[in-house]
Amino acid sequence: QVQLVESGGGLVQAGGSLRLSCVPSGVIFSINDMGWYRQAPGKERELVARISRGGRTNYADSVKGRFSISRDNFKDSIYLQMNSLKPEDTAVYYCNAVLVDYGRRQYDSWGQGTQVTVSS
Repeated sequence: QVQLVESGGGLVQAGGSLRLSCVPSGVIFSINDMGWYRQAPGKERELVARISRGGRTNYADSVKGRFSISRDNFKDSIYLQMNSLKPEDTAVYYCNAVLVDYGRRQYDSWGQGTQVTVSS
């Protein structure tokens, strides 16, 4: 079973930067859309950014101009460069991917989450 492994979270001061990575482990036929979501304490999980296999991106309004999502189709990995971080960006960040198995079935997969904490 394929798992999504996230890394790069941590503690940073406001105005700082972090780079998150998401790498799948295991064998999969292909991966379609991939993205990052986040969940702050007491709040619902929300979209941060998504990227298609062709490179089309979309971002939450709250992160536009500060965050950048990128993808390496050779490694089936995605990255989230987060700049000008604010305390309100504090959350657990989850990687998401639409996986396609060898039977051409699509299914949603989530990583275990990585904590991002921005101090003021």
